[in-house]
Amino acid sequence: QVQLVESGGGLVPPGESLRLACAASKSLSNYHAIGWFRQAPGKEREGVSSINTLDGSTYYADSVKGRFTIYRDSAKNTVYLQMNTLKYEDTAVYSCAAAIAPLLWRLWRSPSEYDYWGPGTQVTVSS
Repeated sequence: QVQLVESGGGLVPPGESLRLACAASKSLSNYHAIGWFRQAPGKEREGVSSINTLDGSTYYADSVKGRFTIYRDSAKNTVYLQMNTLKYEDTAVYSCAAAIAPLLWRLWRSPSEYDYWGPGTQVTVSS
């Protein structure tokens, strides 16, 4: 049974940083990709970033490029999302997801490409 647990969410003012963690119950080598998604109230789930756990290739939504960084720590079975210069519009529930089968990377934003999901962590950017 694959389990993913997110942590690191919270309330921060605009311009500050947070680091989210996605801890997996199994070695990252069991997954082809780990992605971060977010969903704000009244909006659809949005792909934020994804990482190829085999070669470390990374992918970002245009809205977070240059501000967010995804990286992995294989020894801890954990994928992180470093979020800098946070904006009001980054407020959402952030969830991580794991893909078992190889992704078509042009589809990395599609939630249907991922097999397992964590429960999510709330990020609120507010002054």
